[in-house]
Amino acid sequence: MLGGKDNYDVDREVAHRMLAIAPDTKTLAWFIRKFLVKAIEMAADAGVRQFVDLGSGIPTSPNVHEVARKIHPEARVVYIDNDPIVHAHCDALLAHSPGVTALKADIRQPEDIIDRLKTGALIDFDEPVAVLIIGVLHYVMDDEDPYGIVAKFRDLMAPGSYLAITHGSNDTHPDFITQSQDDTDKSPSQVIYRAHDQVEAFFDGFDLIDPGVVPAQEWLDDDLPATRLVIYGGVGTKAS
Repeated sequence: MLGGKDNYDVDREVAHRMLAIAPDTKTLAWFIRKFLVKAIEMAADAGVRQFVDLGSGIPTSPNVHEVARKIHPEARVVYIDNDPIVHAHCDALLAHSPGVTALKADIRQPEDIIDRLKTGALIDFDEPVAVLIIGVLHYVMDDEDPYGIVAKFRDLMAPGSYLAITHGSNDTHPDFITQSQDDTDKSPSQVIYRAHDQVEAFFDGFDLIDPGVVPAQEWLDDDLPATRLVIYGGVGTKAS
């Protein structure tokens, strides 16, 4: 959707079926990318120098560390994904970037991720950290405890930390929901669309920043168009 070449035939086939229903999804992908950049800048401007990108995906410029290091050249960044191809791409990209690390791990196993972040001295949870969960939680089913996963990180995060999330909304066009769920049924990437209140609940324990949990493009400009696929975006800070 972002125009990259590092993907599989099956990725392109699914994308084409999505675009047939909602051609504006390609535009939405850029809105979400710009939302991510804005969230990183907000956290960095507030003094955050540590970033954890959960479910990072294949690297797309500007990457998290590129954005963060424009503000804090010493910023530490950890990219985490369970896909071995993603991990290989991240490793190749980061080979000469001290302080930037890629881990192969699954968000569904937060204890493992946290243990590796701590034992590798990659993240100091006594200091503020920005946890970025962009386009990931709608792949975590209810029986996999998505709220518990977020809470594991929240409970460790120091005051002044940031949480940024994007998540598929059940306000999405019904045809799109049906097509995407049919495409991913019984796969590791099956998708669930959640209501506004359900997405907002991921920010329990955080102070939401205005405009709150809204379609991602509303974080960028009031005049950007609505899209058939609705992706909520939200950013929160931990006060205590």
